[in-house]
Amino acid sequence: MTSTYGGAPLPPGIRVRRIEGVNGLSMQILEAGAEWPERPLALLLHGFPELSYSWRKVMPALAAAGFHVVAPDQRGYGGTTGWDGRYDGDLSASRMLNLATDALALVRRLGRERVELLVGHDFGSPVAAWASLTRPDVFERVALMSAPFAGPPALPLGDPPAPAPDIDAALAALPRPRKHYQSHYSTREADREMREAPQGLHAFLRAYYHMKSADWPQNDPQPLAAWEATELARMPTYYVMDLAEGMAQTVAPHMPSAEAIAANRWLPDAELAAYAEAFARTGFQGALNWYRCSLSAQETREHRLFAGRRIEGPAIFLAGAKDWGIYQKPGGDIRAMDERGFARFEGVRLIEGAGHWVQQEQPEAVVDHLLAFAAGAGVPLG
Repeated sequence: MTSTYGGAPLPPGIRVRRIEGVNGLSMQILEAGAEWPERPLALLLHGFPELSYSWRKVMPALAAAGFHVVAPDQRGYGGTTGWDGRYDGDLSASRMLNLATDALALVRRLGRERVELLVGHDFGSPVAAWASLTRPDVFERVALMSAPFAGPPALPLGDPPAPAPDIDAALAALPRPRKHYQSHYSTREADREMREAPQGLHAFLRAYYHMKSADWPQNDPQPLAAWEATELARMPTYYVMDLAEGMAQTVAPHMPSAEAIAANRWLPDAELAAYAEAFARTGFQGALNWYRCSLSAQETREHRLFAGRRIEGPAIFLAGAKDWGIYQKPGGDIRAMDERGFARFEGVRLIEGAGHWVQQEQPEAVVDHLLAFAAGAGVPLG
């Protein structure tokens, strides 16, 4: 059984393999518990800038509890191939409903009809949410992590609402001019400024992961009053950046010390190397195209077809207590996760000692919550 991912160590019991013909992709997956094909299936979807490797700390425990656990490198990432990584390429392939189709196609190629536990973290969270909302016959229960989901866009009766204010212009007009990180990630320059970071790609990723973790003492997330420039500017600069800076420049001053890096147990350098190797090889553009689609009215207009629909199966939300992601979208943050978007929502669980990378920072707590959620929904484990 393969024991490394990109040269970085994998826990015992996890293997790497490739699945062909996944919605046009040759998809690389991590897998645990596959020796018992009758087991319930757990599908784990990573976010940005992550990989299937991000689930390495929770996969063995889920497999030991009785799951067949699969974590793919999603479209635009890692060892999966067949995607268009150009800025001027096929952007529509990265739209949300096609990413959900990737998940469905993977399940079919695995020879399975159902996913008893679907889990999505960060940008994997909306993929998991949309997969669950559109195909409740396949995705039976869903755990969303770190990125709240407030349901599909409304299609109100009568006249349409007034257009939303131009938040980019409002941020740029602040006394300290700012920009939203998603707008930056949608620019042509974003891939290059991170891939060719002056401090080196490995050091950039180290500072980025550190700054969004519970290790960074300035992380103290608070609810924001409105989707308004002065309110958004309360967030750390990894979310609302200085206008003239890229992400590599933004995180560089917050690089942890050599002593802090040596003491890090949730992401030691040997494990961080898996991310650096992957993004050095692929670049970031395939992943950044997800952000471009999410901000494109053309690429999201089909979401209106599902106005008024809810996720019908059991659902839960997990996040680190030090994760600003739970509040980053006023009007669509954890306070908006209710009966409008969910028929059987089992609540929000905030995990102490974790920031944004909750399944890496506090994997034992994540496993405990996932297994309690699965057991409560009647998944036959053990």
